[in-house]
Order: sequence, then structure tokens, then C-alpha cells
Amino acid sequence: MESKRGHLRLKGYLGIDVGSVTAKFVLTDEAGEVLEAVYLRTRGRPLEVLEEGMARLSRWADRVAVAGVGTTGSGRVLAGLVVGADVVRNEITAHAAAAARFVPGARTILEIGGQDSKLIILSGGRVVDFAMNTVCAAGTGSFLDQQAARLSIPVEDFGKIALESKMPVRIAGRCAVFAETDMIHKQQMGHSLADILAGLCQALVRNYLNNLAKGKDVRDKVVFQGGVAANAGMRRAFEEALGCSVHVPPHYGEMGALGAALLAREARKAASGFKGFDLARGAYRTGCFNCNGCANECEVVEVSQGSTVLARWGDRCGKWSRTPRVAEA
Repeated sequence: MESKRGHLRLKGYLGIDVGSVTAKFVLTDEAGEVLEAVYLRTRGRPLEVLEEGMARLSRWADRVAVAGVGTTGSGRVLAGLVVGADVVRNEITAHAAAAARFVPGARTILEIGGQDSKLIILSGGRVVDFAMNTVCAAGTGSFLDQQAARLSIPVEDFGKIALESKMPVRIAGRCAVFAETDMIHKQQMGHSLADILAGLCQALVRNYLNNLAKGKDVRDKVVFQGGVAANAGMRRAFEEALGCSVHVPPHYGEMGALGAALLAREARKAASGFKGFDLARGAYRTGCFNCNGCANECEVVEVSQGSTVLARWGDRCGKWSRTPRVAEA
């Protein structure tokens, strides 16, 4: 396929992962290799972040013909509607697809994002079991950001400092509140920063495994992905707790988006619904209303373009989402 300038364009695939804290965009070539990855803070403004992410990737417009788009994450339906996604998949499926592709033989995925955690068990590259923790914030990226700020250290240095520990302190990790309170107490007792951070990593790993790994067949090869995988202290704590090596893939922070791109490639539709990199700023708006049609009192999300309602979702019975409708592939 040629661009407007007459150059031959590569066939590529786009994956977008819109979460509660961050949004990730990955553009791959036809073989699934990453051409560019963009990592942004969602800031509670998913539409603006979608526009920003697409604007950053727009430099590829003359070089890459997007043959498929996949979206995932908590904002996957909204993102899919705005960009014209061909597949809309949940985070479990997307993370599993990326791990199976980039870490051959992966059996267990430890995924920790901004506000939730997941444990995914694979067999032959397919999901056979999983668990999610969306209740306790302990161990998530947001919690680690908060503790780094409270200790006046860059969150990027958290793991590096933790690795300097010689004797990690024991910190309660059953919940975020207890962990923070115990950490403050250990500071007041005079323990070193490195020992406190290492102890916190161990506590958060215990929390994760106690909440998600009970009854699960956790086996090597273990893959650690999501934004928290950047924390070397957490990686070491997982290795100590599991008694095996923990692999962190090169694009650990964008694995959900990368998996969405791979799933779009796998779908191989004759013509992509991709609307292009140039999203019209302010063209879309979101709103919500409560349906009082029954005792469920569902909160319905509505997306409009101008005066036209493009889609609604969030109702259990389908009264509002039936027409127009955004469905997960």
C-alpha cells in the first residue's frame, strides 16, 4: 500500500490499553515487533489521553498502513469506539497473548498495574486460570507512588534503594493502611530507608500471593509485567517468595496494549475500522445517567459526537446499550 507521497507503507497493527491510571499505545509491524510504544497518565481524562497518544503516533501515518486495532483495559469500550477498534478484549486475554508471544514457555503471569493486580496461569500459551484483586490497593502502582512521595524519593529509585538492603524489616502487608502505618513506625524506630523499602516490597508480595495465588498452580516460567515490574525490589521479593527466577519482558509496561495489537493481527479482518491517527479534538463527549426502570438502578455511560449518541453501556438488561451497541469481540 502506498502513502500519499508515493512511498510503500508497512502493514501494522495498533494496540491500546486504557486503564484507570495509565494509557498505553503500541504500534507493531506485521511480524508483531514493536515500532513505537507510548505510555501516558490517564489523569481521569481518557478522551484527551486518547487524542494525545494518537497524536504522538501520527508520525507513522505515512509509513504504516494500520490493518487492525485492538483495545483493552478498563476503558477499552470507550477507546474502541473512538478509534474504530476491530477487537475489544479484556486485560486477562491481552496480557496472556503478549506473554505467550514474547516469553516462550511462560506458565505464570504476575501483573500489577496502577490500581489492580492479576495472576494469570497459562498452559500451551492459553489461559487456564486467573485471579484479580480490585479491592485492596496494597502493592499497586498508585500505592507505591504514594509511599515514594511520602518518603521524598523518586518512585523510579524505589527498587534500586530496596536492593541495597542487608536486613529487610518485617512490615504488615495485609492492607494498604496497615502497611503504611507499620512503615511509619519502622521509620520512627530508626531502621534504614533501604531496609524499610525492602521490607515493604516483601510485605506487598505476601499480600499479592495470599490474595491471588491461593489454590493456583503457580509454576515456572514466571513473567512479571505491568508498570510495577519496573521496581527491581518487587522483582527480587517475588523471586525470594516463589523460589524461582522472575522474567521481566522488555515492554513490561505496555504488555496489555501489545497483546491487544497481537489479537487484532490474529483477527485479520478484511478491512479495519480504524478511523485514523488524527482524532478530531473535542469531537466526542461522555456523560452518564441513572436508569430508574427497575431495582438495579444501573449507571449508564453515554458517548456522543455532536448531537448524535454513538453508544451506551453499563445497563444489565440491554435496554439502553442494545441500540446503538458496542460489543466486545
